[in-house]
Amino acid sequence: MALRAAGRQSLVDTVVAELRAQLAAGEWPVGERIPTEHTLAEQLQVGRNTVREAVRVLVHAGMLRSRQGEGTFVVATADPGEIVRGVQRADVRDVLELRIALEAEGARLAALRHTSADLERMRAALAAQAAFRDPLGQPAHGQYELYAEHDIEFHVAVVDAAHNAALSATYGWFSSSVRDALVASLHDRHMPRIHETDHHDLVDAIETGDPEAAERAARSLLAKPKQAVDALLGTGTSTDPNAAPGTGTGTGTAAVPGTGIDPGGDTG
Repeated sequence: MALRAAGRQSLVDTVVAELRAQLAAGEWPVGERIPTEHTLAEQLQVGRNTVREAVRVLVHAGMLRSRQGEGTFVVATADPGEIVRGVQRADVRDVLELRIALEAEGARLAALRHTSADLERMRAALAAQAAFRDPLGQPAHGQYELYAEHDIEFHVAVVDAAHNAALSATYGWFSSSVRDALVASLHDRHMPRIHETDHHDLVDAIETGDPEAAERAARSLLAKPKQAVDALLGTGTSTDPNAAPGTGTGTGTAAVPGTGIDPGGDTG
């Protein structure tokens, strides 16, 4: 497929978009060298400097890689940045479901591969988090950010105990979004609170070495927030402000856009 000629407005951005589209369409498979600057400049009817800048953008994005004396080669046909933006644009339910998938698999593998140091790390995070709970065992008012920080440390420790570099890297990026969402959700009365014992149950399940039990514990930990989100985003909700979250009878829309309902909930 021949490249379409680029227009004269925002030339570098236009060329970036054209090249990205061609990569996504499979014009050049992963591992293949793309045409030279001269060839691309002729096809796009732009200057070589414009092509060079556009290629640099895609190299920085992780789609291309330049090799001195050899040319520029395809590394990926999908823009990693666009994938990130896609997750950021995803709705509450989608992101929560992704979190459940990552943490459940992380817990399952952790049961099979954990070390004593991994368990100590999980328990240390929970002990640190306990200092920021009130007498009722809930996150202390005014300490939400510190509470969330240790909460994320715990969940990262669980995933890291799977000893899967790709899973840890993925969750490491994702956890920053979870942390920010958790802080917001702690102010949201529609989101259920999860008891500290749920976290210890997860550690205990991992320690037993039973992958199915560990996966169940991880899913159980996030089940109530998931039910609450399903109810709030569902179609059969009533307008009773006093109904319990997750029953499908609470306020269905008041807490959705911009109110702190998020993928974290108070997942602790």
